[in-house]
This record gives sequence, structure tokens and C-alpha cells, in this order.
Amino acid sequence: MNTRSRRVDPPILLVEDKDSLRAMLRHALETQGHTVIEARDQPEAVKALQTLGPAAILSDLRLPDGDGLGVLRAAKEVDPELPVIVMTAFGGIQDAVTAMKEGATDFLAKPVDPDHLLLLVERALATRRLAAENLLLKQELAARRGAPQIVGDDPRLKQVSVALNRAAATDMTVLLEGESGTGKELFARALHALSPRADGPFVAINCAAIPDTLLETELFGHEKGAFTGASARKPGRFELAHRGTLFLDEIGDLSLPLQAKILRALEEKRFERVGGVAPLQVDVRVVAATNRNLKAAVAARQYREDLYFRLSVFPITIPPLRDRADDIPRLARHFIDRFCRDLNKKPLVLAPSALEQLQTYLWPGNVRELQNCIERAVILTEGDTIHARHLNLEAHAVRAQPPEAQDGWDRIDLTGTLADATRRVVAEVERRKVVHALREAAGNQVRAADLLQIDYRALLVKLKTHGLES
Repeated sequence: MNTRSRRVDPPILLVEDKDSLRAMLRHALETQGHTVIEARDQPEAVKALQTLGPAAILSDLRLPDGDGLGVLRAAKEVDPELPVIVMTAFGGIQDAVTAMKEGATDFLAKPVDPDHLLLLVERALATRRLAAENLLLKQELAARRGAPQIVGDDPRLKQVSVALNRAAATDMTVLLEGESGTGKELFARALHALSPRADGPFVAINCAAIPDTLLETELFGHEKGAFTGASARKPGRFELAHRGTLFLDEIGDLSLPLQAKILRALEEKRFERVGGVAPLQVDVRVVAATNRNLKAAVAARQYREDLYFRLSVFPITIPPLRDRADDIPRLARHFIDRFCRDLNKKPLVLAPSALEQLQTYLWPGNVRELQNCIERAVILTEGDTIHARHLNLEAHAVRAQPPEAQDGWDRIDLTGTLADATRRVVAEVERRKVVHALREAAGNQVRAADLLQIDYRALLVKLKTHGLES
């Protein structure tokens, strides 16, 4: 059947160094209405892969420069769902098996049968189209249910979205890793909305924001009379999340005793309220998040290894904003439109100078800092254009410079008593040291706390004290 009139797929990338075989394969594919782009080795294939966006790849495993496994790995970095069919001589079947283990869709033994080739290509494209349609339907359904919108086209963000959709279809525990401000709760809510539990509750708790003495009762609830002031029974977050999703934010900040209790709740789906003796059974899907390096915490014996492995059944790492700078204009536009609607302001545009500042700033506070910056700019803008001065990023940039690049000792305020002057100097030194540590840690607050050799909560207090919060 002639399919030329209905073919809408992007091109097939054909990677083969032998001219005669490449010409034969191209002819077979074009006869069925496919557009074909050619490459003779791995470097040519990677270039075409990154610039032309093929729908599928057909690659020989043996190439003069590089190999088919290299093409396969490059393809999976660009798009984990991109189908790759590898070709190999009869004696290279073991190489084909290796490629299949690394994610190849299928393999062809040489000499290539054109009919078999076309069958495999059509099957791979059909599977890809079905997966794309399924993803769109799930996203549309999630949007109708109020799922948060994940904005961005960066390949790393797309990989996160693919992983999120895969995890959503299961009931396994998911660990979201990423710096503060990358939007871990947003991704957790999206995962919940895409899951079969979407009609159930989504219950969130920040484990770092509640003292240990209160966190246990917040998680598991308490019975009447369990402690002074417990005048009535109170259900905990595990109970409230029954048949839904429980989001444990900043899971890396749990004390060791609480880690043991959460491990038991995760493994047995059973717990007791504080002051209670009757075990409670719950049906809860747990999504955890952390900005700490839990592997390092396990190695330092600050975190239970068994809990770490129980939480990280399906780990997903969210990239920081500085690693996906091309998404900044689109994110800025998204926030501008949102805040203009919320504030009943007419639509605003970004001046080129403002856009340049947005793209050159490092965003140590990630998407949360960008959102706050845009909200402030929308409020401050009186005309129809957001200019660089409305962003106030120059002040942040100065504040982020190392101490030696800022004001000298001749500008120290020595007014008042000795105690007053000393207090101001100590506060300024502390502020500069905190800023310097944040720069050294590329904005990661947990690493900055480690550099300063202070507790993470102590760092949060200092950030607030010195006005360094994002």
C-alpha cells in the first residue's frame, strides 16, 4: 500500500559506512514513503541526531569511526524513547545482544532482508506513535484534573517527564532529587495527577520545617492523652493520604529514630499513632524529595542505608535552572502571563536588556527564584515593558560577588558604641562568608552548609537573617 500521502513521521537516520548497502537500504525505505538522512560513522550520526530529530535510527554496529553502541547511547541521551535498530553480521550476534541490553529496539542480521527491515521500522514507529499518543492523553487527563504545568523543552527536562510518566503508572516509591527551588513538589503533584491515585488525596509535609518532637505526631497522628495538650485524637499525614499520595519533602533531614519508624511504615504499610497500641493499615503511595546527597549521608552514617534503598526504588534527578538556560525565556513568559492575570494587569513584554539579564544570571535559587523575580517585576512595572531595572538582579549579582570584590574596610560603619560597630562587622563577615559558600556550592544550600560546617537549619536561619533568601 502506498503510504506517501499519509506519512508524517520525521526522517529515518541511516548509519552505514558501505555505500552500496546504504543506497539499497535508503531505496527500500524511500519506497515506503520514509524520508532518509544518511551518516557514515558515529560523529556524523551524532550531529544529525542533535540537529535533525529523526523518528528512528537504523545503524550498523561496526563503523569506521566510533560504533553503533556509541550511536545508541547518544540517541538515548537525546531521547530515551527514540527507537534504534542495529545491524550486525552473523558473527556479531553477541554485540547485538549487548545493544539490546543497552536499549536497542531490535536488531537485523546481515545480509539484510528489505521486507524484514521495513517490518521492524514500521513496528518501531508504531510503538513510538502509540507511546506519544498515550503520553498526550495522560497529560490531557492530568491537566483536566488540575495537574501543574511543567514548562520547558530542555532534553534533560524531557527525560524527567518521561521518567515521571513511567513511574506514575506504577505504585513504587519515587525519590525526587534536586537543588532547592527546582520544583520538586511541582513534579510530585504532576506524578500524582498522572497516576491511578489521581482521585485520591495528595498530602505534603516538609520534614525539615517541623521539629523532631512534633514531626512524629504530624506523620503518624496521636491518641487523646498521648502527651500534655493532646486533648483529642489527631490523624497523621499517613492516614490522611490513604488511597492517595504522601509527599515527604526534605526527607534527608529526618533524625535517625524517625528514619526507622518511616522505614517500618513504608515496608509494612502499618503504624501506630503516638500513644496508641492498635496498628493502622494504610494504602499510600510515597513520593520523597531531597536536596541532600543521600548516598554521601549513608556513607557518613548519617542516614539509614535500608531507608535510602527503600526510598530510591525509582530515583529522578531534576536539573537546576542554570543547566537548562534555554528554558529561561519560556519560563519567564509563563510567569509573566500568570502574574499579569493574577494582578489584573495588561500583558507585559520583556525588554531585550531584561531578557539578557535573565539569561546571564546563575539563579542559585533556581525556578523558585525566577518566579519571585518575575512576580516582583510585574508588580513594579508601570508601563507595558519589563526593563532590567525592574528585575533588580544587579543587586543580587553584587551580593553574590566574593568578599574581596565588594566594599573595602574604609566603608565600614563605625558609628555608635564599640559593641555596635563590632556587631555590624561580625554580621557583615558572616553574610559574606555565607554568600561565598553558596557560590562555592553553586547555589546548593546543603553543600554550602557542609562547607560552613554548620547545620542545614542553621544556614536557613542565617539566609533569612541576612536577607539572602531566594
